[in-house]
Amino acid sequence: MPAHAIDTALLKPTEFLDYESDVVRDFVRQALPEGGAQMTPTERAVALYYAVRDGIHYEVYGADLSRRGLQASSTITRGQGFCVHKSIVYAAAVRSVGIPSRIYYGDVRNHLASPRLEELMGGKVFTFHSLTTVLLEGKWVRATPVFNRLLCQLYKIKPLEFDGRTDSMYHPYDDEGRRHMEFLREHGEFDDVPYDMVVGGIRSAHPKLFASQHSTARGSLVADATMRKG
Repeated sequence: MPAHAIDTALLKPTEFLDYESDVVRDFVRQALPEGGAQMTPTERAVALYYAVRDGIHYEVYGADLSRRGLQASSTITRGQGFCVHKSIVYAAAVRSVGIPSRIYYGDVRNHLASPRLEELMGGKVFTFHSLTTVLLEGKWVRATPVFNRLLCQLYKIKPLEFDGRTDSMYHPYDDEGRRHMEFLREHGEFDDVPYDMVVGGIRSAHPKLFASQHSTARGSLVADATMRKG
């Protein structure tokens, strides 16, 4: 979609991309030196990418998938979430500084999940994996500020970098040459979170993952990584 045809909805706050909240505003302010006034849109997008990637811990366990729990402000307050949560935070953060964004969902095969997580997910296929697409320098690029650097070190996965000009998606292999993640099916890109489709789809595909209607099972990916090493 050419830049001049961008729907203004792609810049607006929403129920989930609640960037007008004080929590999101403070997060963005801390991520951008002096508010980013002297930065280009690409530089702002890159700075916010790393703020989300490394400033919010990636955690599948104990996640809140209620409508309130998926709001960007809630994830920032909790300091953790998985791909669905972190992509929302990034989409909200970039919109707050005038960068159009959308949210992508697709199914992936993850070859390096822990045995416990595989059991809860019902195998290696994870549905509704999420990332963010942003409009920079006249074109849409994909950004995945999901696995933080510490978790990547524990799982021996190369952290995904982002330069604002080329797509940043999961590397297919880890540091030891083992296959890590394959993209299997695209559900599409959305101006806002299609809540019922995403959460309903995750619940339907991975019922064992849920400890309650809106919360995933308790646990720790860091602890899982430690057990894998053992």
